[in-house]
Amino acid sequence: MQEKVLYVITKSNWGGAQQYVFDLAAGLPKERFKPVVALGGAGEAGAKAGLLAQKLEGAGIRTIFVRSFMRDISLMKEFSAFSELLHIFKNEKPDVVHLNSSKAGALGGLAARLAGVRKIIFTAHGWPFRENRSPFSRGLLWLASYATGLLATTVVCVSDFDLAQARAMPGVRAVRIYNGVGEAEFASGESVRALFPAGARITGTVGELNRNKNQIALVEAARKDPDMFVAIAGEGELRGMLEQKIKEYKLEGRVKLLGFVPYGQVMKGFDVFALPSLKEGLPYVLIQARQAGVPIEANRTGGVVEILDVKDLDEFKLEKMISKTAALY
Repeated sequence: MQEKVLYVITKSNWGGAQQYVFDLAAGLPKERFKPVVALGGAGEAGAKAGLLAQKLEGAGIRTIFVRSFMRDISLMKEFSAFSELLHIFKNEKPDVVHLNSSKAGALGGLAARLAGVRKIIFTAHGWPFRENRSPFSRGLLWLASYATGLLATTVVCVSDFDLAQARAMPGVRAVRIYNGVGEAEFASGESVRALFPAGARITGTVGELNRNKNQIALVEAARKDPDMFVAIAGEGELRGMLEQKIKEYKLEGRVKLLGFVPYGQVMKGFDVFALPSLKEGLPYVLIQARQAGVPIEANRTGGVVEILDVKDLDEFKLEKMISKTAALY
């Protein structure tokens, strides 16, 4: 008899947490598990479901849209999202609820407990209290993270760095399971190089355009270095700000926003892969840069050092991640 695993994630745009949910839902042994995914829109209030929903549909995995999920915090919306999740859990009667992202973790953990779900897994894709916020805000986020950990039967940390934070929370059961990637195919990268002068040394990055990913650091670096060329692949809430700064600094010829492009199409077009993130869990894109053999420059945050220190990429194999996670179910 199949066990029903209900994944929950706040946003359905495409990023590391979304890839994680897709890989697990699509990769679980079909004879043992029946995956379902509850997800929100692309972030803003009223936003439609994003690329994750499309990919899940293409893989034949049923999705449930949580209308009240959104990026920003609103007490009315949080209560509505909690009510939706409680209704979903009671109606679906899952054997396992697997929560992803901080908001889904807190609301989903409480709703799952009240619905009587026996196994509640929460994956911490980087703890929110590690973000650059005021001490008061970080304290509140730590308390919320601790409550989420207590509501879950198991917390999955994607790096030893995050595992150490979880083990400082009394009563929280936590394990470390590295993110995994499958075999990758990389295009030549000529589509990226064609955007710049011949012979230009290109510093590139891939990721959602948001504060934590810190792409503005590359724009500021190019402002100071007239020989620096930058390619930024991704979409997100800070695109307008980045466009404005590029125009203000007159960098249109040296800094390019590529929009959302699969990493395999652009990675070989970079001479250096840069990860200026302020906060990370275990970034998929850094593993993918290693697969492509591109030199890496990265901020020391989260599990970044673990990826760069590990000699054998076998540690980050997709099958290993799926099998270790399925063992928790």
